[in-house]
Amino acid sequence: MRKAAKRTKRFLRRFWRGLREWCGDAAYESYLRSTARQIGSCRTLSQTEFYVDQLNRRYSRPNRCC
Repeated sequence: MRKAAKRTKRFLRRFWRGLREWCGDAAYESYLRSTARQIGSCRTLSQTEFYVDQLNRRYSRPNRCC
């Protein structure tokens, strides 16, 4: 019974993590992990700065649908 509960808990945790990655909710956590691995003097953005930067990058390019 305990093994099944552990497996279910592990599955749900992985599923939740995957869902957050897929929808972009975990983008800031991914950014922090990647900057921690890089060696250099680049400043780490705060969560608000990261969000504004993502919006600027997304909407600064021309977007034409037709």
